[in-house]
Amino acid sequence: MKLKTLSFLAAALLTIAAPAAFAESKIGFVNSDRVMREAAPAVRAQQRLEKEFEKRDQELQRMGKELQSVQEDLERNGVTMAESDRRTKERSFNDLNRDFQRKQREFREDLNQRRNEELASVLDRANRTIKQIAEAEKYDVILQEAVYASPRIDITDKVIKALADTK
Repeated sequence: MKLKTLSFLAAALLTIAAPAAFAESKIGFVNSDRVMREAAPAVRAQQRLEKEFEKRDQELQRMGKELQSVQEDLERNGVTMAESDRRTKERSFNDLNRDFQRKQREFREDLNQRRNEELASVLDRANRTIKQIAEAEKYDVILQEAVYASPRIDITDKVIKALADTK
């Protein structure tokens, strides 16, 4: 009987004390998507990727236009061409198309790999910055994913500003 009474008393104390403990906790929220879009290191990483892949992208666009031109020529003049010329042109089109598809696939794979590398670096820096802010401002918890977060606990702007201040 004493055990039941003590358990009941402990549960009652927890019910009363728990909200007070949570009220003293300092909670923050960071919108990771915004950080990855707006923070200076993320913007610089995006610019590096664009510059790095610009020539390959232009080459793919040129190949795409060439493919389209050959296809239009085949559709327009294929009926009136000699059989051997048409077959040669179709073979050339198929070879060009296969090469285009291969280069396009390689481009996407390389771009995705480099983007993941760059984003991992930015994310690592962002997490270190968030941890520094948490320690400096005595946060108990900082969440990065939430269905809803009040603007009053949103520290995303602080994180973006802190990332802009670091090189």
